[in-house]
Amino acid sequence: MEEPRESQLSPELVRLASAFGVATEYQGWRGESVHAAPATVTAVLDALGVDASTPETARAALAAHDLERRTRLLPPVLVLRSGRAAGFTVNVPEGHRLELWIELEDGGVRRDIGPGPTRGPLGTTTGAHEIPADLPLGWHTLHARCTPGPEIDLGSGGVPSATGESAHASCPVAITPSVLPAPTGRSWGYMVQLYSLPSRRSWGIGDLADLADLAVWSARAHGAGFVLVNPLHAASPVPPVEPSPYLPVSRRFPDPMYVRVEAVPEFAYLTPVERAVAEELKAEAGDGHDGAEHLDRDAVRVAKREALALVHKVTRSVGREADYRAFIEREGRWLTDFATWCALVEEHGPSWRDWPENLHDPDSAAVTAERERLAHAVDFHRWTQWVVAEQLQHAQDAATGAGMPVGIVHDLAVGVHPDGADAWVLGSERGGRVLALGATGGAPPDAMNQIGQDWNQPPWHPARLAEAGYAPYRELLRAVFRHAGAVRVDHVLGLFRFWWVPKGNSPAEGAYVRYDHEAMVGILALEAYRAGAIVIGEDLGTVEPWVRTYLAERGILGTSVLWFERDDKGRPLPPEQWREASFATVTTHDLPPTAARLAGEHIDLWERLHLLVRDVAVERAEDTADREQWLELLRRRGLLRPGAGERETIEALHRLLVATPCRLLGVWLPDGIGDRRPQNVPGTWNQYPNWLLPIADAKGRPVYVEDLPVDPRAVSLARVFRPS
Repeated sequence: MEEPRESQLSPELVRLASAFGVATEYQGWRGESVHAAPATVTAVLDALGVDASTPETARAALAAHDLERRTRLLPPVLVLRSGRAAGFTVNVPEGHRLELWIELEDGGVRRDIGPGPTRGPLGTTTGAHEIPADLPLGWHTLHARCTPGPEIDLGSGGVPSATGESAHASCPVAITPSVLPAPTGRSWGYMVQLYSLPSRRSWGIGDLADLADLAVWSARAHGAGFVLVNPLHAASPVPPVEPSPYLPVSRRFPDPMYVRVEAVPEFAYLTPVERAVAEELKAEAGDGHDGAEHLDRDAVRVAKREALALVHKVTRSVGREADYRAFIEREGRWLTDFATWCALVEEHGPSWRDWPENLHDPDSAAVTAERERLAHAVDFHRWTQWVVAEQLQHAQDAATGAGMPVGIVHDLAVGVHPDGADAWVLGSERGGRVLALGATGGAPPDAMNQIGQDWNQPPWHPARLAEAGYAPYRELLRAVFRHAGAVRVDHVLGLFRFWWVPKGNSPAEGAYVRYDHEAMVGILALEAYRAGAIVIGEDLGTVEPWVRTYLAERGILGTSVLWFERDDKGRPLPPEQWREASFATVTTHDLPPTAARLAGEHIDLWERLHLLVRDVAVERAEDTADREQWLELLRRRGLLRPGAGERETIEALHRLLVATPCRLLGVWLPDGIGDRRPQNVPGTWNQYPNWLLPIADAKGRPVYVEDLPVDPRAVSLARVFRPS
């Protein structure tokens, strides 16, 4: 595709794009400047709710944006760093008195806000007032009252009107940590796709009881400090289930598929007949993956749904009922909306876009009527969230109780499915339309995906998210941090800028939209601090150097993958030069397991899947040279003897991780047992069973949690991190 020329963009379109954070050019993967076509910029602006279809509408939109910005009494939200005095602008009708105060989160009041008025537009004065530097961390509220005189029309941006009444406005003020505390000491731990590692007691896939067992064993036997799992976000309650954990229906709520049914306290009070039914359902789901080439998520979901429905009918004790009601009260409308969506999915199908039109709005009378009609189902889905929350907390408590300094590391996916619960609520009027349903997020063309990527996930709308005081974002973070010792943020670069692909466009026909990274990263840091948790940013790929520097300054760990760690001449980076503030691994779920990489099997797989853009011989030669550079580094450092086999080489690569200063060291669990199949092959859809493979050993035999303590490869690799 021919790259558009900069001159194709009119001055009005360039200014309007800049006002709304739309980048009209970016640096491509070859280092060249790529300019967005006018149609692309116009389509992205349209997805932002801005009409730029003609020069006249573009000028009108820019004028309206400028008017709103200059005449509103207060900004929509202030996100500031602790210990820094920060200025903000107030627009006040000229000649009128302004009163400012801050209502603190704990109920106190601060009035020491210094004014600095100057003459502004439309008969107003403006001032760079200053928030005190010593406000405590947390969410506070800034209030402004202007008396006497024209009232500010706050709903339309603050245009003065001649009512003679006083004007009042308020906005949230978040005081965030300047820097998160560094992890104490160093820790190592397993990385695992939880569904792929069942025990002989679980229902066909790994569950939260299996996670607790993995954590306790690795901590007690080998001094592991954490277990990192795939995103446990909610998937559709009805089959067919989207297999990717990175395309959930909600990031706010976890997936009840991971519940251990027998661990729910009320299970003990099932009648003998009900227990027999539950046992039959478990058998239908499968007792693991003996003889099964792929995991059957749909069978598991159906079986667990029916079994949990039996348990839901059991009368809870007085204390358990009180706990459940407290959970419902804490989760509030967020939980009710999610449970309502689940009930409607069971009634009307998996995509809310295909429901009757009057059910598209969560606040409609039709939805209210359906919620009442389906009250039992709504309560069931609220209850399953309580159950999964209890088991999530048990896993974290078990991990830390076994001596893990971190515990469970949860993974925060980039976005959500456009047909899911979050899109239904957050794309609606009541949800503030903070998800832009007219576009999807992705990535521009690069060396691995030369046509770009479309992840089919509606992105955050930057301005509307700010207008909402970032409430949906901070609620999401609180939910993910609640049961975590750390959180890995997938594609953390999306907190700075995100590649928007308008509906109907190819992935290459997109543009970057900028976000207020001070706000996005600051709120992330605040919620992590309050949870006492670590943050890991997945900052792989083409990253502007200042972004990694900024994240490090805020105490957010980066990600270092061995095969990508190279110096400016392309040579393997010596381990002592790796970043200290980093989470280091040899491989990841998106890369070949180390055994396959050492044998070059991933090249064969890519060739079979038609993913190569160059001759296979060229790819093999380059891969062999790349691998040999790392093996030579291991030999020079005495970490690998000549003639070493696969298992020794994998252990030597992990010894290289130990030689780095990185704070957290991750081990892809399949590397510990010799599994050679990747869990995911980026760039494929149905060509490869992504996210559906149970863990197996080098001979293809299924591996269960119970097998790990006696697996010689797993034990030997764990000793790399605890030689004594």
